[in-house]
Amino acid sequence: MAFDPDRVRAYRVPESRDRYDPRETILYALAVGAGLGGEDEQRFIHERGLVALPSMALVLGTAGFWPMDPALGLDWRQVLHGEQSLRLHRPLWPAGEVVGTTVIGGIADKGPGGPVLLQAVRQLADAQTGAPWATLEEVWVLRGMGGFGGDDVAVSEPLAPVPDRPADTIIDLPTFAQQAALYRLTGDRNPLHIDPATAAAAGFERPILHGLAAFGVIGRALIHRACGGDARLLTAMRLRFTAPVYPGDTIRTEIWRDGDAVRFRASVAERSTVIADAGIAECRGFPSRALPAADA
Repeated sequence: MAFDPDRVRAYRVPESRDRYDPRETILYALAVGAGLGGEDEQRFIHERGLVALPSMALVLGTAGFWPMDPALGLDWRQVLHGEQSLRLHRPLWPAGEVVGTTVIGGIADKGPGGPVLLQAVRQLADAQTGAPWATLEEVWVLRGMGGFGGDDVAVSEPLAPVPDRPADTIIDLPTFAQQAALYRLTGDRNPLHIDPATAAAAGFERPILHGLAAFGVIGRALIHRACGGDARLLTAMRLRFTAPVYPGDTIRTEIWRDGDAVRFRASVAERSTVIADAGIAECRGFPSRALPAADA
């Protein structure tokens, strides 16, 4: 299926409004493995004193796996997640209402037989006040769709490699066999993550875990080892996906302190395969003026 850049640029990703409550907040936490791995994560899965995981912003105000829309003319079975970033502008509360607006950004042509890289940026805003809540940037890898005559341009800021020294700390967190099936309930219904035939057609031995589910597991690792266990301190994350995760894999996150920044890399312990690289995060929290009202 030929890639049509004009068709893609003309596409308008549907705006999405989400009203969520503690039930959805707990569901998300369970879908990224909260409660597994020996860490105390009761605050993420119990409504009493509930704290939202910062990475839950990734599933709010989203139109779902919109590359499946026939209006784009893409072979969605060949679409993989390449990069993801998250920046919160205010704390993520356990309940609220947000509006998500997504725009398609840069497009890079990697040449005949290569991929197309497609950037999309989503802005989350408070549905009542319009105040900015989060900025989320993703890069899709459209395998085999290169060669349409476009330019090989940078679609995102380059990510530097992690420090060339042993990690300051390492944490292993498990995934579970049904995790992709559960994560689909947060809104991403791509069959690649549950249907064996779709996974095989895409070149995988079995359904793979959502990249954003792995992102959430890594986020939990950063909370525990870089943010002192306080999820409210994690305000930004960015990484490059490098290999798939299968449900049941153990994700090992290596973490370095690099000045004010936190650098990280994640691998599957059982296969010694790096699945996310060149990661960078911030554990600085928010100024008091960024905190919502107590009844938000």
